Amino acid sequence: MLRSSSILPIAVLAALALAACSKTADAPKEKAAEPASPAVAEAPATPVSQNVHSFMIGELSAMALRDGALQVPNDNKVFGVGRTPEDVAAVLGAAGQPTDKLVLTIQPLLVKAKGRVLLFDTGAGSLFGPGSGLLHGTLAEAGVAPQSITDIFISHSHGDHVGGLVNAEGGLAFPNATIHLSNAEWQHMSGNAQYAALVATMKPRVSGFTPGSELVPGVVKAVEVKGHTPGHSAYLISSGADSLLYVGDSMHHFVVSVQKPEWTIAWDGDSATASRSRADLIAQSAASGQRIYAVHFPFPGIGKFAQQGAGQVWVAE
Repeated sequence: MLRSSSILPIAVLAALALAACSKTADAPKEKAAEPASPAVAEAPATPVSQNVHSFMIGELSAMALRDGALQVPNDNKVFGVGRTPEDVAAVLGAAGQPTDKLVLTIQPLLVKAKGRVLLFDTGAGSLFGPGSGLLHGTLAEAGVAPQSITDIFISHSHGDHVGGLVNAEGGLAFPNATIHLSNAEWQHMSGNAQYAALVATMKPRVSGFTPGSELVPGVVKAVEVKGHTPGHSAYLISSGADSLLYVGDSMHHFVVSVQKPEWTIAWDGDSATASRSRADLIAQSAASGQRIYAVHFPFPGIGKFAQQGAGQVWVAE
């Protein structure tokens, strides 16, 4: 069985350990703005379960899959580094959120497209305790067998995104899937001894790519978002005129990351670059009306950014 120290870089592990030791909580509801009506097909009326949210991307069937949650105290060790807890509390409180903590949900995305079953990130697996690592149970609730997954798209190599790649025996949890990740992220993993066990397990199934590559013609395109890790990638999922941008860890919290994108987040490898990337992505998406899938925003993590005053807010569907 892989342990967290064998997968995560030390700095990231130290930060996430705070969340792993805390009790998880249901993600709070976002109240910053009234949701706009998405120009997409309606989701099926009857939900599969509270852990599975079915919706459409144009003509593509999709599911948000609950993996769990992480909880981070408001102490400026992760969010608002270099500021004060009062600064962060002011932003959270103005949005009607608890001011002593920040809750991050984890929800990988599944899309069925052209005879393929696509999974975007794999959750935390066994790395962060009982509050996360629920993906395989959620897939069972959704009626999706691990063997049916044909493609996995990894945004980056942090444990809450790759932990679910392996099973309890250390083998591949999705044995038939091609694992797509950027060449830069694969090089980063392959050169780090902490990733050695995972790299050896993944290697036979890995398919690397360069930024901007079309990975599933007409359906999935890699979108480079710099700063979080050396090869972090978002993914644009398209069906005709409709699309959904899976943003990975370009942002983490639905209030602080969106309303204060310039604030430093300890988990970003290059914080200055990540802050600029985050601000640009949010502003451009708000201007274009791009539909967003945010893996750490309140479940199911689907919505848009909207202009409010001089900045932007998250508007959940």
